[in-house]
Amino acid sequence: MKKIALFILTSTLIVACKNDIKVQDTPVEEEKKELAYTSIGMEISDDDALPSDRMMEHYKNLKPGDTIPAKMTAKIDEVCSKKGCWMTLDMGNENEVMVKFKDYGFFMPLDAEGEVVVNGKAFVAETPVDELRHYAEDAGKSKEEIEAITEPKLEYRFEADGVLLKGE
Repeated sequence: MKKIALFILTSTLIVACKNDIKVQDTPVEEEKKELAYTSIGMEISDDDALPSDRMMEHYKNLKPGDTIPAKMTAKIDEVCSKKGCWMTLDMGNENEVMVKFKDYGFFMPLDAEGEVVVNGKAFVAETPVDELRHYAEDAGKSKEEIEAITEPKLEYRFEADGVLLKGE
């Protein structure tokens, strides 16, 4: 009987003193870097936005009158200094896109700069001299620079229904 009691006591001590390490399987969530944007116009996201160089490939294939739905990212080159009713985007390689806002439903801050995501329609248009002069006046160009505009210009254009202005 002493041997059975000793066996039970020894077995209990071995089981009680066993180092049981439990590994808990908790999935590690990937940290997704959230960019801070100011949303202007229709609410949009930056998902699937084409970089400016890829968007230029699409513009090169457009003829005046062609329109394609698009979402792109680019850097602001200039904003209308009177009320923010248009902006130009630097597309690289000395290319630029004139952006207006659908139905004049919203405007850009006059001091807007940096990266933007625009959503809407991309197209190519021939801009008449009087409109080019108007834009030059809005941009604060000198009288001599405005009068130097004498020929229409084939331009890359964009009608935006929503804009995301990248914050700091």
